[in-house]
Amino acid sequence: MSAIGIRKRELRQLWLALPLLAPALAFAAPELPKVPSDTAQALRVVLGLSVLAVLPALLVCITSFLRIIIVLSMLRHAIGMPETPPNPVLIGLALFFTLFTMAPVLATLNDQAFQPFMNGTLGMDAAYSKGVAPLREFMVRQTREQDLALIIELSRAKLPQGLDDIGNVQLIPAFMLSELRAAFQIGFVVFLPFLLIDLVVSSVLMALGMMMMPPTTVALPLKVLMFVLVDGWSLILKALVGSFH
Repeated sequence: MSAIGIRKRELRQLWLALPLLAPALAFAAPELPKVPSDTAQALRVVLGLSVLAVLPALLVCITSFLRIIIVLSMLRHAIGMPETPPNPVLIGLALFFTLFTMAPVLATLNDQAFQPFMNGTLGMDAAYSKGVAPLREFMVRQTREQDLALIIELSRAKLPQGLDDIGNVQLIPAFMLSELRAAFQIGFVVFLPFLLIDLVVSSVLMALGMMMMPPTTVALPLKVLMFVLVDGWSLILKALVGSFH
Protein backbone atom coordinates (compact mmCIF):
# COMPACT_ATOMS: atom_id res chain seq x y z
CA MET A 1 0.00 0.00 0.00
CA SER A 2 1.35 3.42 -0.89
CA ALA A 3 2.07 6.19 1.63
CA ILE A 4 -0.59 8.35 0.07
CA GLY A 5 -3.24 5.70 0.72
CA ILE A 6 -2.15 5.34 4.39
CA ARG A 7 -2.37 9.12 4.96
CA LYS A 8 -5.84 9.28 3.41
CA ARG A 9 -7.05 6.52 5.74
CA GLU A 10 -5.57 8.27 8.81
CA LEU A 11 -7.20 11.56 7.85
CA ARG A 12 -10.53 9.80 7.37
CA GLN A 13 -10.34 8.16 10.81
CA LEU A 14 -9.44 11.51 12.40
CA TRP A 15 -12.35 13.20 10.65
CA LEU A 16 -14.77 10.54 11.94
CA ALA A 17 -13.39 10.89 15.48
CA LEU A 18 -13.85 14.70 15.67
CA PRO A 19 -17.50 14.52 16.89
CA LEU A 20 -16.35 12.31 19.77
CA LEU A 21 -13.47 14.62 20.69
CA ALA A 22 -15.52 17.83 20.58
CA PRO A 23 -17.09 17.47 24.08
CA ALA A 24 -13.71 16.67 25.60
CA LEU A 25 -12.12 19.66 23.92
CA ALA A 26 -14.93 21.94 25.02
CA PHE A 27 -14.63 20.68 28.61
CA ALA A 28 -10.87 21.12 28.66
CA ALA A 29 -10.92 24.63 27.15
CA PRO A 30 -10.92 27.48 29.70
CA GLU A 31 -14.30 29.21 29.97
CA LEU A 32 -14.13 32.93 29.28
CA PRO A 33 -15.92 35.19 31.78
CA LYS A 34 -19.17 36.62 30.52
CA VAL A 35 -19.43 40.38 30.50
CA PRO A 36 -22.83 41.54 31.79
CA SER A 37 -24.21 43.90 29.19
CA ASP A 38 -27.27 44.96 31.19
CA THR A 39 -25.44 46.30 34.26
CA ALA A 40 -25.99 49.93 33.31
CA GLN A 41 -29.70 49.33 32.75
CA ALA A 42 -30.00 47.60 36.14
CA LEU A 43 -28.29 50.55 37.83
CA ARG A 44 -30.72 52.94 36.17
CA VAL A 45 -33.68 50.90 37.41
CA VAL A 46 -32.30 50.81 40.98
CA LEU A 47 -31.64 54.54 40.90
CA GLY A 48 -35.15 55.23 39.61
CA LEU A 49 -36.74 53.14 42.37
CA SER A 50 -34.61 54.88 44.99
CA VAL A 51 -35.68 58.30 43.74
CA LEU A 52 -39.34 57.25 43.83
CA ALA A 53 -38.93 56.08 47.44
CA VAL A 54 -37.62 59.45 48.64
CA LEU A 55 -39.66 61.58 46.24
CA PRO A 56 -42.24 62.76 48.84
CA ALA A 57 -39.48 63.95 51.18
CA LEU A 58 -37.64 65.67 48.32
CA LEU A 59 -40.87 67.32 47.21
CA VAL A 60 -41.34 68.92 50.62
CA CYS A 61 -37.69 69.75 51.32
CA ILE A 62 -36.26 71.19 48.09
CA THR A 63 -39.21 72.55 46.08
CA SER A 64 -41.81 75.29 46.39
CA PHE A 65 -44.43 72.80 47.60
CA LEU A 66 -43.90 73.69 51.28
CA ARG A 67 -44.81 77.36 50.92
CA ILE A 68 -47.80 76.72 48.68
CA ILE A 69 -49.44 74.02 50.80
CA ILE A 70 -49.01 76.03 54.04
CA VAL A 71 -50.61 79.14 52.55
CA LEU A 72 -53.53 77.14 51.16
CA SER A 73 -54.05 75.45 54.53
CA MET A 74 -53.99 78.79 56.35
CA LEU A 75 -56.48 80.19 53.83
CA ARG A 76 -58.85 77.34 54.59
CA HIS A 77 -58.66 78.04 58.32
CA ALA A 78 -59.03 81.79 57.79
CA ILE A 79 -62.31 81.28 55.96
CA GLY A 80 -63.52 79.10 58.82
CA MET A 81 -63.89 75.76 57.02
CA PRO A 82 -61.11 73.47 58.33
CA GLU A 83 -62.19 70.56 56.11
CA THR A 84 -63.20 72.40 52.94
CA PRO A 85 -61.60 72.14 50.42
CA PRO A 86 -60.48 68.63 51.46
CA ASN A 87 -56.82 67.70 51.77
CA PRO A 88 -56.56 65.82 48.42
CA VAL A 89 -57.79 68.93 46.59
CA LEU A 90 -55.27 71.22 48.26
CA ILE A 91 -52.41 68.75 47.75
CA GLY A 92 -53.28 68.32 44.07
CA LEU A 93 -53.47 72.08 43.58
CA ALA A 94 -50.16 72.56 45.37
CA LEU A 95 -48.53 69.84 43.25
CA PHE A 96 -49.51 71.45 39.95
CA PHE A 97 -48.44 74.93 41.04
CA THR A 98 -45.18 73.44 42.28
CA LEU A 99 -44.63 72.12 38.76
CA PHE A 100 -45.36 75.58 37.34
CA THR A 101 -42.89 77.33 39.62
CA MET A 102 -40.22 74.63 39.28
CA ALA A 103 -40.58 74.18 35.51
CA PRO A 104 -37.34 76.04 34.55
CA VAL A 105 -35.35 74.16 37.18
CA LEU A 106 -36.75 70.78 36.15
CA ALA A 107 -36.12 71.52 32.46
CA THR A 108 -32.48 72.36 33.17
CA LEU A 109 -32.07 69.24 35.31
CA ASN A 110 -33.58 67.07 32.59
CA ASP A 111 -31.42 68.49 29.80
CA GLN A 112 -28.11 68.59 31.64
CA ALA A 113 -28.28 65.52 33.89
CA PHE A 114 -31.18 63.11 33.49
CA GLN A 115 -31.25 62.62 29.72
CA PRO A 116 -27.44 62.29 29.34
CA PHE A 117 -27.39 59.77 32.20
CA MET A 118 -30.19 57.69 30.69
CA ASN A 119 -28.44 57.75 27.31
CA GLY A 120 -25.22 56.50 28.88
CA THR A 121 -23.16 59.57 27.94
CA LEU A 122 -22.80 60.76 31.54
CA GLY A 123 -21.63 58.90 34.63
CA MET A 124 -23.51 58.73 37.90
CA ASP A 125 -21.25 61.16 39.77
CA ALA A 126 -21.28 63.71 36.97
CA ALA A 127 -25.05 63.38 36.57
CA TYR A 128 -25.53 63.97 40.30
CA SER A 129 -23.32 67.07 40.26
CA LYS A 130 -25.07 68.58 37.25
CA GLY A 131 -28.52 67.64 38.56
CA VAL A 132 -28.00 69.18 41.99
CA ALA A 133 -26.65 72.46 40.61
CA PRO A 134 -30.00 73.96 39.38
CA LEU A 135 -31.77 72.83 42.55
CA ARG A 136 -29.10 74.45 44.71
CA GLU A 137 -29.36 77.65 42.69
CA PHE A 138 -33.13 77.73 43.24
CA MET A 139 -32.80 77.11 46.99
CA VAL A 140 -30.07 79.74 47.38
CA ARG A 141 -32.28 82.37 45.72
CA GLN A 142 -35.12 81.65 48.17
CA THR A 143 -32.99 81.32 51.34
CA ARG A 144 -32.35 84.20 53.72
CA GLU A 145 -28.82 84.81 54.92
CA GLN A 146 -29.97 84.83 58.56
CA ASP A 147 -31.50 81.35 58.25
CA LEU A 148 -28.41 79.99 56.54
CA ALA A 149 -26.15 81.51 59.22
CA LEU A 150 -28.34 79.96 61.94
CA ILE A 151 -28.12 76.47 60.44
CA ILE A 152 -24.35 76.75 59.98
CA GLU A 153 -24.03 77.84 63.59
CA LEU A 154 -26.21 74.99 64.85
CA SER A 155 -24.30 72.42 62.79
CA ARG A 156 -20.97 73.85 64.02
CA ALA A 157 -19.61 73.75 60.51
CA LYS A 158 -16.85 75.94 59.13
CA LEU A 159 -17.90 79.30 57.78
CA PRO A 160 -18.23 78.98 53.98
CA GLN A 161 -16.19 81.28 51.79
CA GLY A 162 -18.70 81.06 48.93
CA LEU A 163 -21.88 79.38 47.77
CA ASP A 164 -19.98 76.33 46.57
CA ASP A 165 -18.72 75.73 50.10
CA ILE A 166 -22.25 75.44 51.52
CA GLY A 167 -23.20 71.81 51.95
CA ASN A 168 -26.62 70.44 51.18
CA VAL A 169 -26.98 69.46 54.84
CA GLN A 170 -26.92 73.16 55.75
CA LEU A 171 -28.67 74.54 52.67
CA ILE A 172 -31.81 72.38 52.74
CA PRO A 173 -32.94 73.13 56.33
CA ALA A 174 -32.11 76.83 55.83
CA PHE A 175 -34.27 76.80 52.71
CA MET A 176 -37.12 75.16 54.62
CA LEU A 177 -36.92 77.77 57.38
CA SER A 178 -37.09 80.56 54.82
CA GLU A 179 -40.06 78.90 53.14
CA LEU A 180 -41.89 78.61 56.49
CA ARG A 181 -41.25 82.30 57.20
CA ALA A 182 -42.47 83.37 53.76
CA ALA A 183 -45.57 81.16 54.04
CA PHE A 184 -46.52 82.61 57.44
CA GLN A 185 -46.02 86.15 56.15
CA ILE A 186 -48.38 85.51 53.25
CA GLY A 187 -50.81 83.69 55.56
CA PHE A 188 -50.92 86.69 57.94
CA VAL A 189 -51.93 88.96 55.06
CA VAL A 190 -54.58 86.42 54.03
CA PHE A 191 -56.01 86.29 57.56
CA LEU A 192 -56.53 90.06 57.91
CA PRO A 193 -59.67 90.60 55.75
CA PHE A 194 -61.41 87.56 57.23
CA LEU A 195 -60.56 88.72 60.74
CA LEU A 196 -62.07 92.11 59.91
CA ILE A 197 -65.33 90.45 58.84
CA ASP A 198 -65.42 88.48 62.10
CA LEU A 199 -64.96 91.67 64.14
CA VAL A 200 -67.67 93.54 62.23
CA VAL A 201 -70.17 90.68 62.53
CA SER A 202 -69.46 90.27 66.26
CA SER A 203 -69.94 94.02 66.85
CA VAL A 204 -73.22 94.11 64.89
CA LEU A 205 -74.64 91.09 66.73
CA MET A 206 -73.66 92.58 70.08
CA ALA A 207 -75.25 95.91 69.16
CA LEU A 208 -78.49 94.14 68.19
CA GLY A 209 -78.53 92.24 71.46
CA MET A 210 -78.17 88.87 69.77
CA MET A 211 -75.72 87.59 72.34
CA MET A 212 -76.68 83.92 72.02
CA MET A 213 -76.15 83.72 68.27
CA PRO A 214 -72.66 82.46 67.28
CA PRO A 215 -70.87 85.05 65.13
CA THR A 216 -69.47 82.30 62.87
CA THR A 217 -73.00 81.43 61.72
CA VAL A 218 -73.30 84.85 60.08
CA ALA A 219 -69.64 85.50 59.32
CA LEU A 220 -68.98 82.27 57.40
CA PRO A 221 -71.34 82.90 54.45
CA LEU A 222 -70.19 86.53 54.30
CA LYS A 223 -66.54 85.47 54.10
CA VAL A 224 -67.30 82.92 51.39
CA LEU A 225 -69.28 85.53 49.44
CA MET A 226 -66.50 88.10 49.71
CA PHE A 227 -63.86 85.55 48.68
CA VAL A 228 -65.85 84.56 45.60
CA LEU A 229 -66.62 88.17 44.59
CA VAL A 230 -62.97 89.25 44.67
CA ASP A 231 -61.87 86.06 42.85
CA GLY A 232 -59.78 85.07 45.83
CA TRP A 233 -58.34 81.82 44.45
CA SER A 234 -56.83 83.59 41.46
CA LEU A 235 -55.38 86.35 43.63
CA ILE A 236 -53.84 83.94 46.15
CA LEU A 237 -52.32 81.60 43.55
CA LYS A 238 -51.03 84.47 41.44
CA ALA A 239 -49.36 85.98 44.49
CA LEU A 240 -47.85 82.61 45.43
CA VAL A 241 -46.36 81.99 42.00
CA GLY A 242 -45.12 85.57 41.82
CA SER A 243 -43.38 85.26 45.18
CA PHE A 244 -40.87 82.81 43.67
CA HIS A 245 -39.73 85.21 40.96
